[in-house]
Amino acid sequence: MTDPTTPASTGTAPTPMATAPASAAPAPTASTPAVPAPTAPRTVGPAGTEPVPAPTAPRTVGPAGTEPVPDPDDNRRQVLYWRFLARLFDPEEQASLESASLAVVEDVGLPPALLDPAASVDSVVQRHPELAGEFDGLMTPEAEPDGARDRAAEVRRAALASKLLLNVFSTGSGAVSAGQLARWQSDAGWLERALGRPPGERGAGAPADGGLGTELGDIEAGLVSRMRLREVLADPELAARLTPSMSLIEQLLRDKGNLSGVALANAKSLIRRYVDGVAEVLRTQVEKATAGELDRSVPPKRVFRNLDLDRTIWKNLTNWSPEEERLHVDRLHYRHTTRRTTPQRLIVVVDQSGSMVDSMVNCTVLASIFAGLPKVDVHLVAYDTRAIDLTPWVRDPFDVLLRTNLGGGNDGPVAMAMARPKIAEPKNTVMVWISDFYEFDRSQPLFEGIEAVHRSGVRFLPVGSVTSSGRQEVNPWFRERFKALGTPVISGRVDKLVHELKTFLT
Repeated sequence: MTDPTTPASTGTAPTPMATAPASAAPAPTASTPAVPAPTAPRTVGPAGTEPVPAPTAPRTVGPAGTEPVPDPDDNRRQVLYWRFLARLFDPEEQASLESASLAVVEDVGLPPALLDPAASVDSVVQRHPELAGEFDGLMTPEAEPDGARDRAAEVRRAALASKLLLNVFSTGSGAVSAGQLARWQSDAGWLERALGRPPGERGAGAPADGGLGTELGDIEAGLVSRMRLREVLADPELAARLTPSMSLIEQLLRDKGNLSGVALANAKSLIRRYVDGVAEVLRTQVEKATAGELDRSVPPKRVFRNLDLDRTIWKNLTNWSPEEERLHVDRLHYRHTTRRTTPQRLIVVVDQSGSMVDSMVNCTVLASIFAGLPKVDVHLVAYDTRAIDLTPWVRDPFDVLLRTNLGGGNDGPVAMAMARPKIAEPKNTVMVWISDFYEFDRSQPLFEGIEAVHRSGVRFLPVGSVTSSGRQEVNPWFRERFKALGTPVISGRVDKLVHELKTFLT
């Protein structure tokens, strides 16, 4: 028998042969033609069908002649994702997914507490401080320099991210306690940190992109509405665990008429804490924005702290004495520090209907800050179906909020009738009107009043809302007419309103 690996006597090239495993068919003989080896790895299809190319995903090669197996890290990540989806849409525990997820978490060196729905991120980090750094920027990982994927690290990130997302977005149902709300607020802060943002951006006065901040605010509002707020406020210990937020302030303002004694005192304390926090943020923005230009018509004060040393030397260089190596100064030059300010009147009109609570809080705080600026005369009018002049309390936003009555309809012409007599010098007055402008049968009378105010020389600024996210909804009928009038509705972001006021007040 001729060895099939030996060239034939005819001088032709040898035919390549596949080495058959022990269990395969016998090697070819002289009567059996040689079969060429396949040129690329292919998975055998069903009998009588064309072979199917092998998958290109990373796979771990099994024993010779067996099917490749998936990468174990891919499997681990899939287990965590399936558990996340199951827990998100069904509060019932899936035993098989829980046990598999526990094995994955332990395999990658993470604590089992990550799978406990009752454990907050704070409690996990308190017991395992080394995880705090992993949560920061968790969802904005830096790309590997060589473009390679660290699949083991991806499994860890999947486990940590699942914990964050479930704690924030899976809030269950039923009554919510003060402790549960506080834990959710803390977890929401960790989620913001995981996305590379400072925690608390959903609060008023802070910038946001209108996406995550808005969604978190809506979830928080739902949790607050499920609280037995009066019972919580009546207990000083429980009330102290509440963290002030826009959703909580809205609920307190709506319910303040039904509170008394200890509950009312605790509600006032929460409102005061929130207002002070917003005021601190907005005051910084206002101070940066309202620094006027230097007024060079006013002679500078001739004191040492205003001495312009560089200019003094430059102007006296002609008095340099080479022999004495000394500069004789004939005149000292000083810096101008007086900034140009013009007395202004700021009239703020706020719709206090139920949908405008966020704007009401921000605008009362803004009005109080502008009222503290030199030579700025601030007036504040709030309205629903009636108008109320809140100017006497404008310097204290806390008092203003306690005097508001959220809810009901709105009557813009009534507010205009109260605000218009406050215009003394039109060219020196700005009127900010914050509303969604849904006036129904009063739309035309209100617009006519606004048009008359604008044409008199008053700077009129219509604002759809004043929120941290800038989300706003404005009556399209008014929006089109304001644009034609040359006073388009400005974005509802607080920082945008501050910028617009700055251009007028400086």
